[in-house]
Amino acid sequence: MAGHFIGYARVSTNDQDLTAQRNGLTALGVPEERVYVDHGLTGTNRERPGLREALAACRAGDTLVITKLDRLARSLPDARDIIEDLTKRKVKLSIGGNVHDPTDPVGRLLFNVLAMVAEFESDLIRARTREGMQVAKAKGRLRGKQPKLSKSQEAHLVSLYKGGQHTTTEIAELFQVARSTVYRIVQRTQDPS
Repeated sequence: MAGHFIGYARVSTNDQDLTAQRNGLTALGVPEERVYVDHGLTGTNRERPGLREALAACRAGDTLVITKLDRLARSLPDARDIIEDLTKRKVKLSIGGNVHDPTDPVGRLLFNVLAMVAEFESDLIRARTREGMQVAKAKGRLRGKQPKLSKSQEAHLVSLYKGGQHTTTEIAELFQVARSTVYRIVQRTQDPS
């Protein structure tokens, strides 16, 4: 009896779209009801409900189908753990239509090379991001979260609070901030450390 195709798709942010991956999985023969997805989870995070469900759905003789290896794992140790699990359960892995039989030595070698490339790509992205942030910081464009109120507004807020004429809720509404912000500003002026 031929096994089933089980699909897995993932996007790193909730703003990204899974349409291309879903279409790719459909083109590779995965029925829509057997596609498991994760939204807003990076490949370095192993706690992915969609991946857990996809792996649980795989039985001996089935094939786990992904469009690209970086959708499954972004580190070599994680990729090895997943392939080891698939190997023990006699499940094949299809990456973009190329089936890798984990019991075959050549298939295992190719998978490890692909996993190393995915990890390398992930490391490059992190390095470029750090480099870009350093450049932005040097140019004064990366300043972190800006305060909700100016110094003069904070002083006015504190004087109203200390005056005792208004409740914290009224002050928060007046300055269009949360009550916790009011308390934080008052606390900061009482304990300037």
